[in-house]
Amino acid sequence: MRILFDCRYVVRSGHHDGISRYSARLVEALGRRMPVEMLISDEAQLTLLPDLPWHLVSAETSLREPWIARQLNPLNPDAVFSPLQTMGSAGRRYGLVLTLHDLIYHRHRTPPRNLPWYIRIGWWAYHLTWIPQRKALNRPDEVVTVSETTKALITEHRLTLRPVTVVRNAADPIADNPPARRPGPDRNLVYMGSFMPYKNVSTLARALHELPGYRLHLLSRVPANERSRLEALAPPASLEFHNGVSDAEYAELLEKAHALVHASLDEGFGIPLVEAMSVGTPIVVSDIPIFREIGGEAGVYADPRDPTAFASAVRTLNDAAAWKKASTAARVQAQLFDWNRSADVLYEVLRRVAQKPRPEDAEG
Repeated sequence: MRILFDCRYVVRSGHHDGISRYSARLVEALGRRMPVEMLISDEAQLTLLPDLPWHLVSAETSLREPWIARQLNPLNPDAVFSPLQTMGSAGRRYGLVLTLHDLIYHRHRTPPRNLPWYIRIGWWAYHLTWIPQRKALNRPDEVVTVSETTKALITEHRLTLRPVTVVRNAADPIADNPPARRPGPDRNLVYMGSFMPYKNVSTLARALHELPGYRLHLLSRVPANERSRLEALAPPASLEFHNGVSDAEYAELLEKAHALVHASLDEGFGIPLVEAMSVGTPIVVSDIPIFREIGGEAGVYADPRDPTAFASAVRTLNDAAAWKKASTAARVQAQLFDWNRSADVLYEVLRRVAQKPRPEDAEG
């Protein structure tokens, strides 16, 4: 079986983003189970990838992307896996598995800022209706997604006729074998995420009026105008803006936090929840389907539009016994999100697809 894994979404320097991490960790775990060859578009990507055979092909944002099969067919693969649904397929002569992570851009159409302007325009137009998504998801032999929540949405919106398999997202370990925790004397809350409107950080700021003695640490980089807006919503001196943290700083803040909080109105997944739970930090988060799936019985949930309800949910952890129970449950829940388990599932998908008769000239 010859398997090609599309690693072109791995960042070229710095730290992984979501798709980059998903690609790098999955290909590493999969490579321990079967022979895998990586597709890259820049040799700089190899610094964040495992030591596996690789092929240099055109970038995922190239105008040549619809016809990427012209570069892949000569490699004679049995199956190709891509961590996104946008990989070209015109003229392919191999099995193909594409990934849809979530449908959040259909509800919040602002495209990633790191994309070229022409890709950003196309991205916005792509998400105006379900038609392009249906066309994309009916091109491969099978579809992968990262959560049961997204799988249910794919079914609800009738986005594909192909089999859909959940290959869970996961998180990199924050600490090796972290010890069991006890609640500390400080009431530090941690928020890791962007400040886009649907992230709804306003609820967290307003909730602090009913949480005297608590301090909210906002870890990501924040625009000056957003910082001023949030400071006006919260009690004086209750917010601490870190404007970006290192991995070591993030680990230390999480390991000492009373809870991780997230009041998002909508999410594709929720890696910070898994990261917090992995070190035994309780999570107090929005009562939305994807967070229910990730947090399970370990999470404390609240209406993200109600600061009073959110504050009340945070206060349930003031009791030491309740905090300890939530911390222990969090450690157990985090174990569900594991790259090796995900690679086992993906292995079966690729084995199944590779054994199918190859299309002579699949429609693009």
